[in-house]
Amino acid sequence: MKRILPVVLVLSLIITAFAPQPVEGLLPTRLKVTVIDELGNVQEGAVVKLYLSEEDYRKETNETAGPEVTDKKGVVKFNDLKPQQYYIYVEKGEMRNDGAGVLTAPLEEGKMNKVNVVIY
Repeated sequence: MKRILPVVLVLSLIITAFAPQPVEGLLPTRLKVTVIDELGNVQEGAVVKLYLSEEDYRKETNETAGPEVTDKKGVVKFNDLKPQQYYIYVEKGEMRNDGAGVLTAPLEEGKMNKVNVVIY
């Protein structure tokens, strides 16, 4: 028994040393935006854009990502984003979210972040 314990310890150290380690930035930071109207109905065909600053958002210039168009479930996905906050602008016909724009929380790196946006 005394001989087995050191062998087990050595093997444990070797396995730990050569085990794959998580690599930061390996997974993309993504954002899933679901667009709904004031009644909670999903909105297909809405145009979604992302901005880094409130000024760009208000002027609708220098979008960081988009425009993307929502699918039948009212969803659009943005991939390979930086883990920071984004202003989201959405419009569909006469409906939009301006004035009540959405500023995301800082996105979590390497995850699918999710937000709902109401247009009216």
